[in-house]
Amino acid sequence: MKLLAGKVALVTGGSRGIGAAIVTRFAEQGANVAFTFLSSEEKANALAASLSSQHGVVIQAYRSDASSYAEAESLVNDVIRDFGNVDILVNNAGITRDNLMLRMTEEQWDQVINTNLKSIFNLTKHMLRPMLKAKKGSIINISSIVGVTGNAGQANYAASKAGVFGFTKSVAKEVGSRSIRCNAIAPGFIETEMTDALDEKTKEAYFASIPMKRFGKGEEVADVCVFLGSDMSAYMSGQTLSVCGALNC
Repeated sequence: MKLLAGKVALVTGGSRGIGAAIVTRFAEQGANVAFTFLSSEEKANALAASLSSQHGVVIQAYRSDASSYAEAESLVNDVIRDFGNVDILVNNAGITRDNLMLRMTEEQWDQVINTNLKSIFNLTKHMLRPMLKAKKGSIINISSIVGVTGNAGQANYAASKAGVFGFTKSVAKEVGSRSIRCNAIAPGFIETEMTDALDEKTKEAYFASIPMKRFGKGEEVADVCVFLGSDMSAYMSGQTLSVCGALNC
């Protein structure tokens, strides 16, 4: 039996990278999935059509800016209208605007905090009411190992991802009595378009710091999302699972 059969998921930032891997894995495991995109409409709609056809589930893409409180509210209303309910919320939307602190602009700081952290507030805030009404739900927040370790040139990104940990624990305590769970995932270095562009020497330098000597795959993060979204993790809440090849041991 598929682990997510009959469940409905909403995934932010689902048109590429880790988000697309999560949407794909969820579809493979029988979930109907709503996911958001911001600019790549053609790519998002192609992904939705392909997965719907392959797996016989409903996959629908929505243009929405997760950093906007109003757009998040409209998105949740639209998804509830179209799907009837949401069992799993994956807060995945995220960006980087790297710069050393002395050179970092207020705009670079605000953009990252709003997209990576405020977006999680926005979506969780608007999704809690229908989940509380249903007395069930799994919220999965995608953070980063950088939120634990810090990283030069990423003070904004590290701060946003560190904030996810405290948010996750607090929400878990608030809504646990209503059978709503809230957990986080902290990926390490994951294969993306950015890592594909690195030269071999730079990759080798990264590998030297990772005990497993490779980058992770988006699918490996997605597999943990499947676990947290499924009934297999029914008594797990307020936790952060690292997917980092032992980088954070």
